[in-house]
Formats: sequence, C-alpha cells, structure tokens
Amino acid sequence: MSRILVAGASGLLGSAVVRALVAAGHEVHGTTRRADRLPLIERLGGRGIVMDALDRASVDAALAVAAPNIVIHELTDLAGFDFAANNRLRVEGTANLVGSMLAHGVPRLVAQSISWAYRPGPTTAGEQEPFATVPETGAPAFEAVEILEREVARVPHGVALRYGLLYGPGTWYAPDGEQTARARRGRIEATTAWTSWVHVDDAVEATVLALDWPPGPVNIVDDDPAQVDDWGPRYAHAAGYRGTPTISSRAPGRAASNALARSLGWLPRHPTWRTTLADPATFTPSGEAP
Repeated sequence: MSRILVAGASGLLGSAVVRALVAAGHEVHGTTRRADRLPLIERLGGRGIVMDALDRASVDAALAVAAPNIVIHELTDLAGFDFAANNRLRVEGTANLVGSMLAHGVPRLVAQSISWAYRPGPTTAGEQEPFATVPETGAPAFEAVEILEREVARVPHGVALRYGLLYGPGTWYAPDGEQTARARRGRIEATTAWTSWVHVDDAVEATVLALDWPPGPVNIVDDDPAQVDDWGPRYAHAAGYRGTPTISSRAPGRAASNALARSLGWLPRHPTWRTTLADPATFTPSGEAP
C-alpha cells in the first residue's frame, strides 16, 4: 500500500478519492485551504493538512508532513463559476506542487485535467491529438490546461487524467446543481458543442486505478460523446423544462476517445449519459417525470 497526499481533498472529487483510497488500504493525507474542512477529511479516514497551493512554503510544509510517495492533484477553485481563479490554481498551484514534489523526491503524480481542450476535428480524439488554438491569434485556447500538463510531465511518473464533463451527485448537473437550475429555466450553456461526459463515480474509480498507470495523458470519458443539440434538450426535459431550451456553446470542441483508458483496465460503470443525466427519475425522488 502507498502513502498518498491528495491535494484538494475537501472538494467534490478530492473527498471521494480520499474515501476510495482509504477503502483500498492506502495511508492518505489530504489538504484543504480551510481549517473548518479538516473534520471532513478526518471523517473520510484521511489525515487533514491545511495548505495554500498558491504559497510554495505552505506546499513544502504539507509535503514534509505527509512524506508521500504519490501525490494526487485535485485542486480546483470553481466557487461561483470563477474560471479565472481556477486557471490561476492550475498554473501557480500546479507549479508549486510539482516544484515541491521534485524537491522532496516524490516520483509519482496523478493530476486532474480536461478532455474538451482538443483541436476541433472530424474524428474522435485520442490523447495524441493537439489542443485547440484561438483561430484569430493561434494562441492556446486552454492555456492554463497546457501549462498544467507540462508541469505534470516534469514529474518522473506524471499522469494527467483528462476527465470528461462531470455529472452525478455533487456536480453542477446534479438535481440541486447550478446547471440543472438553469436547465429548469430553459437555458443550456455549454463550454463546447461536443461534450464527452463522465459520471463522478467513474472518475473516482479511474483516479484510483491511475496510481498504477504509465505516465502521460489519459482521457477519462464515457462511451457516448454527444453534441449539445442532442443532450441539451434531453437534459432540460429531464430537469423539468417543457419548452424548447435556449442552447449556446462557446467553442466547437471535439469528442474524446476512452480507448486508452479501457486498454489500461478502466471500464465506465455509466457508459452513457442518456440513462442518468437524461433520465427524469434522476431528478425526482418518486421516480416520476417532473
């Protein structure tokens, strides 16, 4: 069994990963920025550490206490849809974490990335496909993600998990989630027109399996990528909206393939969003359509 530090252990994925790692018999330390969240980590079976990922000294201190041989990076900052804060954490937080790992001789990192950053194209994207650029300038369209993955690659054994769009309990697409509230009002707002989904439970399972995977990026997505014009109306109807929703997306995006993850032994227990995200029973305790 391994000694693991989960950075971002009080978040949606981080807390679920802590629980799964403890159940698998690992010794787990988990970080949080807020001292009031330490009891959550302790209840999950981990040992809590207060850490500010934007402060290198704080990161060094956390790694010194935990003395891990594996770090799992689940750091996010998306409260209130604050994408600028999240990008800062991806860039500065990841750099601090990787720099500290290298200084402490920690050889293995599993980090959260995204699957919707690929350059648009007619085929399903494997991990070798390039990321998107801004058409007008040629600049990276998802610069913070590219920087994050470059940092991950500096670790001798760095794995970047390119999660699909998360749905399921606790996500923005849960019955009490922000996107579901918008869908009930007939508004579907997608980052990219092509969406590759992954249920949060499948993402957690992949993260634990990735402890033993070879280095490099891996798409963690279900078997059924779809255009927002397909999933959007179904999702809005399941959430209770009875008209024709207003659908928007900021970029075309590209479907992602999970062939590599499957070859490494991961099989999604929720192979399609259609049986959960688009099922009215997901949103009503009685199982009746709203």
